[in-house]
Amino acid sequence: MTDLRTHAARPGPVRIWLVGAPALALGGIAVGGWLGPLGDGTGEDGRAGGGTVASADGRAAVADLLDLPWPEEGQASAEVDGLGRLGGTAGQRPLPIASLTKVMTAYVILKEHPLADGEEGPAVTVDATAAQEAHSLSESTAPLREGQHLTQRRLLELLLLPSGNNVARLLARWDAGGQQEFVAKMNRAARDLGMNNTSYTGASGIEPTTRSTADDQLKLARHAMKEPVLRTVVAMRSTTVPGAPAPVLNTNRLLDRPGVVGLKTGSSTPAGGALMWAAEVDADGDRRLVLGVVLGQRAGTSPAEGLEEAFEKSGALIEAVQKDLPAALGERRDRS
Repeated sequence: MTDLRTHAARPGPVRIWLVGAPALALGGIAVGGWLGPLGDGTGEDGRAGGGTVASADGRAAVADLLDLPWPEEGQASAEVDGLGRLGGTAGQRPLPIASLTKVMTAYVILKEHPLADGEEGPAVTVDATAAQEAHSLSESTAPLREGQHLTQRRLLELLLLPSGNNVARLLARWDAGGQQEFVAKMNRAARDLGMNNTSYTGASGIEPTTRSTADDQLKLARHAMKEPVLRTVVAMRSTTVPGAPAPVLNTNRLLDRPGVVGLKTGSSTPAGGALMWAAEVDADGDRRLVLGVVLGQRAGTSPAEGLEEAFEKSGALIEAVQKDLPAALGERRDRS
């Protein structure tokens, strides 16, 4: 993590109730017991916000029946599989996103080097640069030694759990020969996913010039959770490194909450605290996947303080959806 003294603006919250078009089937792919479709997160007219848009079966009423505790600062956005967008904060403009960047790094790596869940993939040799960076005191790293041969799967775990910046740059060099070439792939992937307010300038997120919005990062979360290996990795509490004295822990402590199955933390002084999260909700006879993104919490303070706030605000959103969504779906049924 970096500790640069750049303060981000904090727009106030405005609730936007907009729910989406019909869901996209995932063909029976399970996440921690969840099995079901993901909505596309936009309204029927393709907009990401701007007012209630009723679908053919009246699904927009679900969002109207939920009063979610959106953060007072920064940005937030959330959606439910099969129901679409639940709302978010208005006035979204690109903000630094810190280590949420690594979700795109993992997504691109898996697109370029596909892995089936359970596969380890090819061995990658740890170079001198990644080993030297492991001793940095100014950013988050994973314990690597020069000459180690670690599988692609293990490196993805070290990228996403302890948020290893040195692992992000190692994977970029392995895939594309250099970080600049890999970043070009990241930005192409962002455009392909419709993330039009996103710009990546590095593979790790340490650069404050990597910026995005909560809505754009929610699009990435939706597609990332379609990758079986990535879904499994982000739900892990820890992993190991050969030769390391202790397990390497996941920085996402919300995994200790019931139903939370991911996704990725981020924090720096310019970005504040950020969290891309995924949680399951038993509602309407189905187990549904809820996705959310919270950005810009306590920007300008310490990374630890910002991340603490991101955990608090994300946890409140998750708790509210888990508590109130079943009743909202029941009330919608009664009205139809």
